[in-house]
Amino acid sequence: MLTFPNAKINLGLFVTRRREDGYHILQTLFYPIDWCDALEIVPAGEAGEVKFFATGIAVDGDAADNLCVRAYRALQQLRPDLPGCEIHLEKRIPFGAGLGGGSSDAAFTLTMLNKLFALGLNQEQLEAVAASLGADCAFFCRQGAQYCEGIGSEMEPYPLSLAGRWLVVVKPSFGVSTREAYAHVRPQQPATPLYELLKQPVEAWRDTVRNDFEASVFPAHPELQTAKDTLYAHGALYASMSGSGSAMFGIFDREADPAGWFPAGWEARCIKDGE
Repeated sequence: MLTFPNAKINLGLFVTRRREDGYHILQTLFYPIDWCDALEIVPAGEAGEVKFFATGIAVDGDAADNLCVRAYRALQQLRPDLPGCEIHLEKRIPFGAGLGGGSSDAAFTLTMLNKLFALGLNQEQLEAVAASLGADCAFFCRQGAQYCEGIGSEMEPYPLSLAGRWLVVVKPSFGVSTREAYAHVRPQQPATPLYELLKQPVEAWRDTVRNDFEASVFPAHPELQTAKDTLYAHGALYASMSGSGSAMFGIFDREADPAGWFPAGWEARCIKDGE
């Protein structure tokens, strides 16, 4: 079975407060984009045996710690007789970007295993397993624009579509760790909830819809502020950092060619929404 786990961007990201257990409470909207990995799973080996192979962008660390393998093991907790398989991941979504590539791989692994082995898990069960692997994993089980609060796993569908718009998404030559981003963020309650602000036309978001991580990440990586300015200079209706970075994106009402906009070593794509 073959599928293509997709990335996401965050349309707004408010960090509203920090809980006593260290987790931060957010308001954000997850939006799927067509920047994908390739994931293949085939039955193989004995029950409970999983083998993992990766190509494309180098995947560091022990294979047993990869989110695809962790997804298999998490599902095995519900289905101890889970058949064995081989997982092949062609990694194309960059790491340390705030695009959710690892979470997407995990969620798609769960969904594929459920179908491949006819496990009969419903959507609620799949999302519960996904949420145990990462705060944004459950989103990739659901897809569509999802408004999220809490630590990122409390979702509801949101009536927003960028169909017909173009997205320029750029990944710098460096990443930003989640730990780095959260270390300096300053939680604050927004005057108007993000849920309401996103009802405005896209053109109005520039003045109202922010990503709170920019204030903590940009001083350490001023190239990202330059990238945001570059997107606006080339006609973006709205530009922002995705998640905790380092990827930046701009929303355009026309096709754009970002070749030459950014420094050497940066990867930039123009993606039409809805295609």
